[in-house]
Amino acid sequence: MSKPPSQPVQGKPSSAARVFYFRTTFRNAIYEALKRRGWKETDGDNWDLHWTEREWMSEVFDSIHLSPTQRVNHFRNQRELCRKDLMVKNLKRHKRQLQKEQNPEADAYSFWPLTYVLPGDYALFVEEFKKYPTSFWIMKPVGRAQGKGIFLFKQLKEIAKWKSDSRYNAENKDAETYVVQRYISNPYLVAGRKFDIRLYALVTSYNPLTVWLHRSGFCRFSSTRYSNSATTMQDTTMHLTNVAIQKKSDTYDSETGGKWSLRDLKLYLMSRYGVAVVDRLFNEMEMTIMRCLFSVQNIMMNDKHCFELYGFDVLFDDSFKVYVIEVNASPSMSANTKEDMDLKVGLLSNAFDIVDIEGKMQGNETRVGGFDLIHKGIPIKPNSATSLYTTNLGCDIPDDIVRSSENTVGSTTNGGTPKEGEEKSKSSRSGSKAGIAGRPAFGAGGRSDSRAGRKTLT
Repeated sequence: MSKPPSQPVQGKPSSAARVFYFRTTFRNAIYEALKRRGWKETDGDNWDLHWTEREWMSEVFDSIHLSPTQRVNHFRNQRELCRKDLMVKNLKRHKRQLQKEQNPEADAYSFWPLTYVLPGDYALFVEEFKKYPTSFWIMKPVGRAQGKGIFLFKQLKEIAKWKSDSRYNAENKDAETYVVQRYISNPYLVAGRKFDIRLYALVTSYNPLTVWLHRSGFCRFSSTRYSNSATTMQDTTMHLTNVAIQKKSDTYDSETGGKWSLRDLKLYLMSRYGVAVVDRLFNEMEMTIMRCLFSVQNIMMNDKHCFELYGFDVLFDDSFKVYVIEVNASPSMSANTKEDMDLKVGLLSNAFDIVDIEGKMQGNETRVGGFDLIHKGIPIKPNSATSLYTTNLGCDIPDDIVRSSENTVGSTTNGGTPKEGEEKSKSSRSGSKAGIAGRPAFGAGGRSDSRAGRKTLT
């Protein structure tokens, strides 16, 4: 049952014009961000925003009628990108199409590990396995989270028990699906530790494809120094960075949560490799996100009521090659540190601004808070006249709230005019080419300390 239409108001409605309602079962940063907006919670159908579980989309969405202003936080077939096996299937399909068109962009579609879907592709996997007898492999159930069910192996006999279990028998129609991937055994390390990176992208439409990328993100570190020795394969605190896994380690740092901000990582890398190298790396991360979205653009069920906040998990190896590990349609909005909560509440608040149920936006915005518009039918890049970078990933979030293609709304960067703020920021960046003092450094407990000597990245 849809909510009754709201009474018409003159001009752009404001939050003071009427009460906005949300519905959700989550009690984390999502709930906090919505309450801070002054919105009211409801258990009924009179919601403006329903932040729901993915299952609700398949079980309920098609059976109800929504008013033009109601919004839901998932697309109906989000699993095409967010289920591990379907993501790889769609990436491979898109690559084949590009190859058929003789499009050189096909060569860029090599950013996921060699992958097979089990139990169906077991014979193909074994054939490939025999070609690389020294490789490590990793098994992942497609429908689980928080590192559950994941394990590494090097010999086929190590998965014999798994294969003999009736739950994974190819002839069992209810067999649990796994993906098996060649393990990335040479990840880039910081202080000897493996890490991956969580990035956030907001898609408000697939036709035209409209993508907002958040400048912030975070790195999740393992609490155990990395080794690719076969004797360490069962050490999940070394090989898996999931917080649920790391909390079990005796060396887990509960104060930092074993995390760095994306900005801290960028500073750390720039101090070692310079602006140009690190900008190329971060630009490749951005392009990897876009290529994932391109692979499903034509099969996603676009709906004006739907949007999606994706959590992309990526890592890069010791030669700076970027890999996408998985894409999450329900990235965790729980927080284990104050910094984590601040990031996620701010992220969600900006996302709600962009979805704009309150009707405050003009429609020509290119940045809202920490989100930059990076694609709207065509790519959108930072202005080369005012930025040293080809991507804003890892850069500071300016003080102004909204930047449009014509003007800035709210307070201006660095307290001056928009142009003055940009010039000041550009000037402060120029010194980073020679290295950055006060870069993040691990202490004995794996904690980063990057508060002193920070440089501005805008």
